[in-house]
Amino acid sequence: SLFKKSDNMHGNTEFKAGSLDVKEIGTDLHASENMKEEGFFRNNHHAPITKYSDFALHRVNNEEIVSENGIKIQSFSNASEILDVTGTTGRKLEMLRAVTEIPTQFRSIFKEFPYFNYAQSKALDDLLYTDRNFVICAPTGSGKTVMFELAITRLLMEAPLPWLNIKVVYMAPIKALCSQRFDDWKEKFGPIGLTCKELTGDTLMDDLFEIHHADIIITTPEKWDSMTRRWRDNSIVQLVRLFLIDEVHVIKDESRGATLEVVVSRMKTIQSSLWRLLKKHDTVPPLRFVAVSATIPNTQDIAEWLSDSKMPAVCLKIDEDQRPVKLRKIVLGFPCSDNQTEFKFDLTLNYKIASIIQTYSEQKPALVFCATRKGVQQAASVLAKDAKFLLSIEQKQRLQGFANSLKDSKLRDLLTYGVAYHHAGMEISDRKIIEGAFTVGDLPVLFTTSTLAMGVNLPAHLVVIKSTMHYVGGMFQEYSETDILQMIGRAGRPQFDTTATAVIMTRCSTRERYIQMLNGADMIESSLHRHLIEHLNAEIVLHTVTDVSVALEWIRSTFLYIRALKNPTHYGFSSGLDKVGIEAKLQELCLKNLNDLSSFDLIRMDEANNFKPTETGRLMAWYYIAFDTVKQFFTIKGTETLNELVTMISNCTEFVDVKLRTNEKKILNTLNKDKDKITIRFPMEGKIKTREMKVNCLIQAQLGCIPIQDFTLTQDTGRIFRNGLRVT
Repeated sequence: SLFKKSDNMHGNTEFKAGSLDVKEIGTDLHASENMKEEGFFRNNHHAPITKYSDFALHRVNNEEIVSENGIKIQSFSNASEILDVTGTTGRKLEMLRAVTEIPTQFRSIFKEFPYFNYAQSKALDDLLYTDRNFVICAPTGSGKTVMFELAITRLLMEAPLPWLNIKVVYMAPIKALCSQRFDDWKEKFGPIGLTCKELTGDTLMDDLFEIHHADIIITTPEKWDSMTRRWRDNSIVQLVRLFLIDEVHVIKDESRGATLEVVVSRMKTIQSSLWRLLKKHDTVPPLRFVAVSATIPNTQDIAEWLSDSKMPAVCLKIDEDQRPVKLRKIVLGFPCSDNQTEFKFDLTLNYKIASIIQTYSEQKPALVFCATRKGVQQAASVLAKDAKFLLSIEQKQRLQGFANSLKDSKLRDLLTYGVAYHHAGMEISDRKIIEGAFTVGDLPVLFTTSTLAMGVNLPAHLVVIKSTMHYVGGMFQEYSETDILQMIGRAGRPQFDTTATAVIMTRCSTRERYIQMLNGADMIESSLHRHLIEHLNAEIVLHTVTDVSVALEWIRSTFLYIRALKNPTHYGFSSGLDKVGIEAKLQELCLKNLNDLSSFDLIRMDEANNFKPTETGRLMAWYYIAFDTVKQFFTIKGTETLNELVTMISNCTEFVDVKLRTNEKKILNTLNKDKDKITIRFPMEGKIKTREMKVNCLIQAQLGCIPIQDFTLTQDTGRIFRNGLRVT
């Protein structure tokens, strides 16, 4: 069996055939007297202190400090984290700032711990005692949320009561992160009188009313962009005093980075136009930016982008070795022959999981990320056959209890083996049960899809990324760096562990690439130049950009401008250019896009050379339509049949995130043609083999009231209709 139970360990720490690596933790074990090791996990529902919290204490070979400051290790879940900082680098606790520094009325926000950790302590002076823009680059798990909370506290300390017309915007790239933040902050800021409002998804104008009453607005870049695009004026945007950007490194994401960039640049441009309007009196309230990023080499560029004319932004880099939980990162390369398909390679990796868990899990919970929903289930079944986990009797009973309330029978069988899976296509109730079992530590191994890594906070001691390719839109592609960092960030959580491990399983050929990525060596570049035309149009509709000179000023406020000056070749400019030359090139790019817009009559120029948006341009910005889709609409003659219109809409770029999965083809083909069942009104020729055909089929099924018994297809139909309503 994989894991043997070790007997009670006394001073001499004998291991009875234990599978733990004695060399690594032997030294700590000697120090711990009469420490009992109970089975696979100790299930301690009351105090979430590490199972090894006794070690943490002994590691700090200066107990007098501990008693001087009166920290009792039992009373605080983060105590081990505080001591760890002291122990590993021999620092004195005095370096850490105490929560008692916070004014009394705000102290409840930080009630979970007595001291700020190292990274938070370093940032405290700038965040709490100045109003400077602030960028911090810190490894995942260094308590970034607290840094945002410090910035909010600063705003409240400075703002006169009653707090009217103060808006804080928190922006994160993933809806699930927003929901997490919303639940957390509702509890923390509600009692001191601030209301939070979560703005994600596709809600429209009713939000405007609620936003007027919300103090803290929690949103994604896309949502905030579409909201601010719709406002007749910028009155609400002008009330924003603090703009918090989580995961700012997403700016390099090809598809979503541009939105984050324009939203921030829009805030900066609105701010500077307010300055121009109100030159006479100093009534413009300052807008502060606080951004947090994972480990990247050019944080300084982000800081430069967020600096204002008066003060450069503060840029703080926290090293990896300051992470409260030390993270061991391992990249394993596996041979992959040329004739082997991605699917095949992915399957071979399933049989390697057991030994990886045995080697690295230290008998603590492991989380394994797989590329597809089907892959998650396959890998889980393989492991349940391959490995036997040593579970204590109580643990078995608890797992059986969890299993009994599951709806999914496959999952029920696996769970009793100590293995489970978790993905977005499951019943919500089943997902919640599995999350619960994993969080309390009863479930040794959980398999999940990468999409859930983004939101659900499931801390694990070991994270395994099984294959670095995932299946997107009918083809395999490598995970983006954001995805990888987000998944790795799930390894080791301060309240449970002092160390953690992340293992990436990839092909031999790509191993080096991931090693470099994990060292944070990839430069962050802009992708705004790829989506410039849509965003330029939106700014014209909003009157942020009114003529060519303002258009150029707007370009100068972007991250694209900062990076183009430093790395012109990435943006298609020649490398020998000086600043003037690069600015001229950006101007050219800008003018080309403006000409494209006017050639489709999306903008016009008046006599004074000011831009005027047309009705079509306004609709494009208002409904968030891609330029390619608008071009397609210009081919409409008005004589199209219903069939042709549905086909045309199915081809729009707005539906790129709908994927065609292999296991859905059967249902879709039946909907398309089947002599025994109700089928769609305009069947397509041949089999359903593209994303466009799937979209077409689902639109027709929904409009024709044909019931679909498949949960994922129902989810997709919802998404198609949300986007489709904008397009049509």
